[in-house]
Amino acid sequence: MMEKMMARSVRLLFAAAGMSAAAVPMLAQAQDAGMQRVEITGSSIKRASAETASPVTVINSDELLRSGKATVAEYLQTLTVDGAGSLPTGFGSGFAAGSTAISLRGLGATSTLVLLNGRRMAPFARADDGQKSFTDLSTVPMQIVERIEILKDGASSLYGADAIAGVVNIILRKDFTGLTVRGETGWSRYDDAKQNKASITYGQGDLDEDKYNWVFNAEYNQSDELKASDRASRDWIGHGDIRPWGYGLSTQYAGGYISNGAASPSPTGALLNPATGQYVSLPGCANFSTSVQGDPRGGCVWHQDQFRSLQPQIESVNLYTRGTWQINPNLQAYTELGYSERKTSFTMTPGSTSSTVVFPGANGGANQLINYGSAIVMDATHPQNPYGQDVRLRYSAWDIGASVRDAKNEFNRIVLGLKGSNAGWDWEAGYTRSESKLDLSWSNMLNLKVLQAALGDPTSQYFPYYIGTQASKNSPALYAALSRNSTSHSTTRLNVVDFKATRELPVTLAGGNIGLAIGGEHREEKLSNPSLSGTEDGSINGSYTAAFGDTKVSAVYVEALLPILKTVELTGALRYDHYDNFNSTTPKLGLKWTPLKTFALRGTYTEGFRAPSAAENSTMSQAVGSASAQDPVRCPTVNGVPTPRTGASQSDCSVSVSSIKIGNPNLQPEESKGYTLGMVWDPFDGTSLSVDAFKIKRNNEINPVSYAEAAASPTAVRNDNNLRDANGAVIPNSGTLLVVSGAYRNSSFTEVKGVDLDVKQRLRLGDYGRATLGLTWTHISSFLRAESDTLQYQFAGTHGNCDTSNCMGTPKNKVNLTASWDIGAWNFSGLANWRDSMKNIRYEGAPCASQFANGTVAPNGCELASFTTVDLSTRWNVSKQFTLFASVSNVFDRVAPLDPLTYGGMSFNPLDNFGAVGRYFKVGAQYKFF
Repeated sequence: MMEKMMARSVRLLFAAAGMSAAAVPMLAQAQDAGMQRVEITGSSIKRASAETASPVTVINSDELLRSGKATVAEYLQTLTVDGAGSLPTGFGSGFAAGSTAISLRGLGATSTLVLLNGRRMAPFARADDGQKSFTDLSTVPMQIVERIEILKDGASSLYGADAIAGVVNIILRKDFTGLTVRGETGWSRYDDAKQNKASITYGQGDLDEDKYNWVFNAEYNQSDELKASDRASRDWIGHGDIRPWGYGLSTQYAGGYISNGAASPSPTGALLNPATGQYVSLPGCANFSTSVQGDPRGGCVWHQDQFRSLQPQIESVNLYTRGTWQINPNLQAYTELGYSERKTSFTMTPGSTSSTVVFPGANGGANQLINYGSAIVMDATHPQNPYGQDVRLRYSAWDIGASVRDAKNEFNRIVLGLKGSNAGWDWEAGYTRSESKLDLSWSNMLNLKVLQAALGDPTSQYFPYYIGTQASKNSPALYAALSRNSTSHSTTRLNVVDFKATRELPVTLAGGNIGLAIGGEHREEKLSNPSLSGTEDGSINGSYTAAFGDTKVSAVYVEALLPILKTVELTGALRYDHYDNFNSTTPKLGLKWTPLKTFALRGTYTEGFRAPSAAENSTMSQAVGSASAQDPVRCPTVNGVPTPRTGASQSDCSVSVSSIKIGNPNLQPEESKGYTLGMVWDPFDGTSLSVDAFKIKRNNEINPVSYAEAAASPTAVRNDNNLRDANGAVIPNSGTLLVVSGAYRNSSFTEVKGVDLDVKQRLRLGDYGRATLGLTWTHISSFLRAESDTLQYQFAGTHGNCDTSNCMGTPKNKVNLTASWDIGAWNFSGLANWRDSMKNIRYEGAPCASQFANGTVAPNGCELASFTTVDLSTRWNVSKQFTLFASVSNVFDRVAPLDPLTYGGMSFNPLDNFGAVGRYFKVGAQYKFF
């Protein structure tokens, strides 16, 4: 039999827990003579004899490189275990734009622990949603990856915090010799979105003969920006205007329209007529907007695809080196050095005069809020004001230009380690220092104080600021004062000292000797994430978002492997973590029964935790984000359908709301309990099958008040365009919803349940080579979030949870089908990805989240259609040194379904990104010099 392993230092126990990475010869001798323990590679990943108590997926370098995916993150986000809360490259409007992350089981990137060679990395220097600390996968080089192991149950008993949903361990090459260069280029069927990649890998030294090995890898990646307008001919992809497909005027990427007593900012400007209480558009719309007009109230309609990126421009460099020295037969030293730099640039839209901003009060005082939509007025003497008195306006400053968000993320990491064998113990000790530095630069932000004076103060040197068609009258000096480049410099630092040791005890059970592992670590983290300049005093069109803090944790753990019978293995682990303000003890138990060599039953019980991050528990931390929500005041649900009240509009049924989230020093850690139960079976020669049911319940969750709950609160901040009742009387506090707020709190729990199925069939085809077929299926039967005993949300099969990341939804089923055929010097591979349809509702029992212009539910009877893509690749080994390869993603050029709700992609779901880009081609070559 063969056992999977992941961590050399605790290999005895990990072999039974499904998480080891190195052979355990002592234990192998004590087991049946037919058992062999080898490091995980290639096709051995789903053999029943290699399966252990914990379900693990292993991806080798060949699978990764032939996929045609550009990065490790891009590949991982195609897996069925990834879910809501993962961060794709194209999410340029998010808090953590410029980064990428995976979210196992849809529990969020913050509950997925990512390791590099079994050790932590410094988190990305800006938390997702202003709250969630996570590891940026963009910092990981791709060409030197040996394998990726994904542990699909909790592991806090081994690794501590964050491993609630599982662990992604990316293992890089340690023993490469030779010189290899590789290059590839890619382009879409539209001859755009071009990507270029080059790498060089060099290694020398044989540990057995030379007593050392040194490997070096350098990678360069470049991707062109893809504008939303570049997909104007691809049905609805990238379209802000979805009226041609039956939707109304006021959808989320539309602007410039006028509703009763309100208006969206437009490039011509709209002024509030004091006599009628209605906005009136200034002339000249045709000079700006390329959109079809048709606003019955005369607004200048425009859409964000005139400006926004669909995919950012990216340029990155990754450097990695590792040296290993065999000092003597029982002692080895090693070091790892890593550096990456990634630059992204994402084009957004121009700023507007009607921003609502939030910033801290002086000397730690209460938050301040400025509704510039009310504060900025056009003075009665302004040449463009025909009303003879001060009036409000709604203006999108196209004359200043679109804001471009540039991010530069630098990551560095050093590891120094020793490992050896003494007195029957195999041990390892190491020191890790890791740092992430993020520089943000957002261009063309508006100086709202200058703007306020330039429009409304005749005594100001900047008055008058001409808008719309008359903007050419403005001086360069005025624009220099109006436009700001807002910047910030953030850092996270991680220092870790760790030790672990393992041995076989001289205690024999019916199945063999007991294995024992012990370990400990001390970890220090520090975060400094200041807000963008100008947000600290509310002077630009952006709200204050910052986080500061540090964490110290010391931990010890113990693990044991008990071969109770030759066919039964019991594993156990226990870890104690000490933080400054709390302690945590987390156990794990695993059981595997192998009554036949080809069949085994397995199960695990785990407990886990996640410590509050600095963004959540520091009094110096605060975040302001936005998401769409149904306004229950202006758009209540009537007969199951969101229905605008008289005087409101359809936009109130899915309005973008800002949320103020404030750090709370009294937070306690999130806690979890997880269960898996499954089987592994080799029913026929070459056939392997595993089925694992899972359940994870995360309690004491750290969350702000949900958007749905906060929208119904009387403390929500609203505009003053209040509705009127049938008698014409004003309805207090019924204006357009602007801002909701609340401190982070320990409140809800989330429980996710489902099943994983993995099937692999290997075929020997004689003269026609060999082939492998595979199927991976993940089914989510329930994804329940409970705010209280009476307020619960079921997200499985719906478009929720829209409070997190990018509102991509929770499909009940995701399937990957793979096929690979090797014949002679050729390999041909195929991959089909399918995701299930989803109800277009925010949670089970909620009304349909979108409607067509005629009031009927949308799309497709309130259902987002399922989506399938097929990828093909081939590789030709021209000689032992020279290899050519090519791939085609989305071979059939399937178009992603129209998604009117998500804010992660313009009219398409980020789960379906390849259906937005279109058919994509890659070709490349690799040469091994020696």
